[in-house]
Amino acid sequence: MNIAIVGTRGIPNQYGGFEQFADILSQALVAKGHQITVYCSANHPYKEQELNGVKLIHKYDPENKIGTVGQFIYDLLCITDAKKRDFDIIYLLGYTSSSIWQRIIYGGKAIVVTNMDGLEWKRNKYSSPVKTFLKYAEKLAVKNSKHLVADSLGIQDYLKTKYKVESTYIPYGSYLFDTPSESELLNFDLKPFGYDILIARFEPENNIELILRAFSMSKTNRQLVLLGDHSRTVFGKEMFKKYGSDKKIRFLGAIYDQTVLNNLRYYSNLYFHGHSVGGTNPSLLEAMGSSALIAYHNNEFNEAIVGSDGFKFSDSATLMHVINNIGKNKYPECIKNNLQKISTIYSWENICNRYEEYFMKII
Repeated sequence: MNIAIVGTRGIPNQYGGFEQFADILSQALVAKGHQITVYCSANHPYKEQELNGVKLIHKYDPENKIGTVGQFIYDLLCITDAKKRDFDIIYLLGYTSSSIWQRIIYGGKAIVVTNMDGLEWKRNKYSSPVKTFLKYAEKLAVKNSKHLVADSLGIQDYLKTKYKVESTYIPYGSYLFDTPSESELLNFDLKPFGYDILIARFEPENNIELILRAFSMSKTNRQLVLLGDHSRTVFGKEMFKKYGSDKKIRFLGAIYDQTVLNNLRYYSNLYFHGHSVGGTNPSLLEAMGSSALIAYHNNEFNEAIVGSDGFKFSDSATLMHVINNIGKNKYPECIKNNLQKISTIYSWENICNRYEEYFMKII
């Protein structure tokens, strides 16, 4: 098969999310004997034309100069180029800035597949006009894609209910982390299982304020460690102003070193996952694979993944009860069950095999 992957900033992964997915999937498919091309931003620091057998095509990307509009220009250039080439499949990751251009490739030789990602129009950070556009972009993506992929059962149900269309459920993947080292905690002056952790972008829909409020009001002697760049958003700055002086709460900023992140998750008492609008969230799977004990926002996306192997919350009172009463050492079965999910359902090997089968089937 000859497949193009469009919709990321490029590989090797320097960002996370779809970039990590494209990085792992493309190399796995090449190892299976397929031809894979990943479109990359010209701003990506890796400038080579190949990565472990994956062909890379760099396209002009003015987002760093003109903002969000630059994403639309970048996607247009990628899609226009892809149309000229002899691809069997063009796999579009997301739709927010690409769906308006999809008719360019619709009806050509290549089969267009779109990963619908989450419900982008539900994100609180967007204004009403932007939300209206995102709903329109979602509609276009559904209309102009021959095949749709949903990375969660919740998104699959939404597409069937809203648009009366079928989609193929293939979730995100993760790895098992089994080489913990307490020395990774020394730089942060943290003790094993003496802290709780939250790793997220500082956006309202991630329920960060709910978690901060509950933790601040709780009776625990543990600290809450927050990982994420709070300085990038107005909401993040507000949260730091409101809770930054609380001695129980520590804002550590953004950390990208996977070894450090895995150890921080592994040695935490509770891992808070407040995401509420996405599908299968990579950070949640990574936490499960790092033997974290999960406290998650009660919604269909998180419920489908964690279920009874974690602790639900939807308000401060419920979460405070969890913080005050739940110790990681009391719930080894929850951790064991989540590790089992990562080693089977959500293993990258399994996910990449499912994609190969899916692509071959639709061809």
